[in-house]
Amino acid sequence: MAVDFGFKSIGGLAALVVIAAAVAQASTVFAPLALALFIIAIVWPLQQRLQSRMPKLLALAITIIVTVATCLAFASFAVWGFSRVGRSIVTDTARYQALYGNLITWLDNHGISVAGLWAEHFNVTWLLRVTQLVTGRVNTTLSFWLIALVYVVLGLLEVDDMRRKVAALDNREAARVLLEGSAATAAKFRKYMLVRTQMSIITGLLVGGFAWITGLQFALEWGVIAFALNYVPFVGPFIATLFPTLLAMTQFDSWQAVVGIFVCLNIIQFVVGSYVEPRVSGNLLAISPSVVLFSIFFWTFLWGLFGTFIGVPIALAILTFCGQHPSSRWLADLLGGPAQTKTGKP
Repeated sequence: MAVDFGFKSIGGLAALVVIAAAVAQASTVFAPLALALFIIAIVWPLQQRLQSRMPKLLALAITIIVTVATCLAFASFAVWGFSRVGRSIVTDTARYQALYGNLITWLDNHGISVAGLWAEHFNVTWLLRVTQLVTGRVNTTLSFWLIALVYVVLGLLEVDDMRRKVAALDNREAARVLLEGSAATAAKFRKYMLVRTQMSIITGLLVGGFAWITGLQFALEWGVIAFALNYVPFVGPFIATLFPTLLAMTQFDSWQAVVGIFVCLNIIQFVVGSYVEPRVSGNLLAISPSVVLFSIFFWTFLWGLFGTFIGVPIALAILTFCGQHPSSRWLADLLGGPAQTKTGKP
């Protein structure tokens, strides 16, 4: 029995590795689909409520408009903040050049030559490659969102039909798991976005308040940027911390003040993002904080920046479906948070 269990465990791990490799290689196919399913789960209550009062296609049009407008609004927050700050950074280019020259001089005096390394690697050819990479990323991102939007439109049209097909399956247990698991997963997705929004608001208020208290320019803009970028775990907070520090380098004369701002901003991001939010998410969504962090890192490794955003919802979906069947419920109990222990088995 022990040998059989060992072989089964090794086979299961091997299968997981193969599946992860396939998902990583086919990210252009699976990533937009994952985002579309996530969006469908969140906006379906609106679509369902609207189509009960008006024609289905009209309800779908309103739902899509609201969804696209919401996504554009969040993107506009970040663009507005960065455009305001960017003009100031461009204006202070001379001061940044002076700071760079002072740093090079200091390093040369300590036996560290950076100018030659910079000239060797960061030349016009390198700049051209970076420009091409950024342009390619923008085109890829636009294509990604367009494909995801098509999936959302088709998915919202087929939700009712798919539900009826699943309910008509001969395997009643499979039908129950799919229906109840889908409903529970969608509910957790909406709770997750509610928690994420609450934490983003708190982060934005703390960052904006800290910038205002310390006299850092563009306090409102920094708060808005921190709010918008907080929806992307780790990467977003890092960007929202780095740019205020760059601005502080030209605004304050002492390096102690710059270091202090950098440290305090990181403390705010760490406390909210790595301590408060995982525990609130874990308690409300019945998922271990360790699983939250692992999911973010794992899916970032597979899918890059988008994986950072979608990692936790994928983990929520897997654990929720595991909790619907007796053979896999142990996994949901093992990796679930306190909320699941209190509510009992589904």
